[in-house]
Amino acid sequence: MFKALLLLFVLFASCTSSPNSRGPVITASSNTAPGTRVEAAPEWTRDPYTRYSSREYLAAVGTGSSRQDAERNALGNLIAQFGQSIHVDERISTTYQEAVRGGVSMWSELTNAETIIALSTSLDTLIGAEIGEAWFGSGTHYVAAILNRGRAIRTYTDMTEANLAMIDYLTAVPEMERNTFNGYARYQFAAAIADVTLSYGNLLGQLGAPIPGLVNGDRLRLEAASILANIPILISVRREEDPTGRIQGAFARALSSLGFQSGGINPRYILEVGISLTPVDIPGNSYIFSRIEISANLRDSLTNTILLPFNFNTREGHTSQAESDNRAILVAERRIYDDYTVQLNNYLGSLLPGN
Repeated sequence: MFKALLLLFVLFASCTSSPNSRGPVITASSNTAPGTRVEAAPEWTRDPYTRYSSREYLAAVGTGSSRQDAERNALGNLIAQFGQSIHVDERISTTYQEAVRGGVSMWSELTNAETIIALSTSLDTLIGAEIGEAWFGSGTHYVAAILNRGRAIRTYTDMTEANLAMIDYLTAVPEMERNTFNGYARYQFAAAIADVTLSYGNLLGQLGAPIPGLVNGDRLRLEAASILANIPILISVRREEDPTGRIQGAFARALSSLGFQSGGINPRYILEVGISLTPVDIPGNSYIFSRIEISANLRDSLTNTILLPFNFNTREGHTSQAESDNRAILVAERRIYDDYTVQLNNYLGSLLPGN
């Protein structure tokens, strides 16, 4: 009897090992033979702070039918203590990490490299979280997940301050460059960084070390939208090619749907549109056909470069040439609004790092 009690004491003592090392997995099978003494679950499985100091650590327990499930649930329960998931949108995560790993090379004037925390970790995990004690009994795995408060505060404070410096730089756009595609991209990227940083700030607040001056990404997106609204794009089309102005109007509606204004005096961006509407003779067919070809090149007049080419052609028929022309133009209007809007929006997205 004394030996059995001594053994229990040794096992219990081994469950209270240092927080920096994983405790042993103690098993008690649900198939234990009748009359066999089953090991009681350690106290930390009900309250992890009986094992870990609440001044030093945040802790949570997870359970599962497998060790892997228990670890995942423990980490999930630890993250849940911060009041919200620290997961961010996948596109924002990709954009942010790609830019950080690349040193924000497209805006290389930010040369203070030591302020950039080059981390490749996933943004939906808790940096510095560890798996602590583990126990198995009655068919269930129990695992403790812990986070050292001091280390987490130092890590997330460094990351937050670096991100705030990056946001300040990106939004300090020279006045001449503000209402440009580059200015728009800088604010959009700053908004993505702000989304990530806000999640860090939420975590630091829960750890008792809030950082003032955090920026909401949505506010920066409003600034980006304001920039788009102040970027005039001149639609250049020959009147003889578009006598009714329907094609020019279709492009104007497409630009407006994305927040741009069309026109302006000596604007930097010009949409050069070419239109060809010709009859098509198909022998043996009673219908009269018209073919319309549209080309539209978005050009930066400052650098004299084509930023976005766009072209298509289609053929429509009817019993009269006038109606077949009308139908061809109608289809072209729809294609411009549907397809050009998507392509221009994709181009704007491609200006962000990682795309």
